[in-house]
Amino acid sequence: MLIAITGASGISLAVKLLETLNLKGIKTELIISKIAKKLITIETDYKQIDIQKLANKTYDVDDLTAGPASGSYLIDAMVIIPCTMKTLAAIANGYADNLITRAADVMIKEKRKLILVVRESPFSAIHLENMLKLARLGVIIAPPIPSYYIKPKSVNELNEYFVGRILDHIGIKSDIKRWGDE
Repeated sequence: MLIAITGASGISLAVKLLETLNLKGIKTELIISKIAKKLITIETDYKQIDIQKLANKTYDVDDLTAGPASGSYLIDAMVIIPCTMKTLAAIANGYADNLITRAADVMIKEKRKLILVVRESPFSAIHLENMLKLARLGVIIAPPIPSYYIKPKSVNELNEYFVGRILDHIGIKSDIKRWGDE
């Protein structure tokens, strides 16, 4: 599975996803954008190297010769978490100027699972049109909207639940609380 972290707020969601996939023994590959590298130090207590160690393989965002840039490189799913509106716009318009947007472009053309955890509020008409364009192509648009019925006691519980929902879309079992669970 390929995980990409872009420069939107929500780095802790990416860390939680990587940790969870690690615990499940699922191999991950990771791309971190330049702005995301700055946000890691602003939003978390992690160092970039700590996050990279959670993945089995990492790529430089500018390396368009890396495996994920090719359709013949097999990746079952890609999650961009968090996903900036800039990244969303680039993907929606086929502007593959870095490894994250090129890999996403490959996922779409190869009809593989692509999940964008978009971070912005409120959404503008441009954001919504880009999301609709991609949703019509089969891309899953998953803003991290809290589920209050789980009665979360912490941000970490919200992150765990949201990561569980992402795993649902990829077909990986998660033990999150479900609607109607007591």
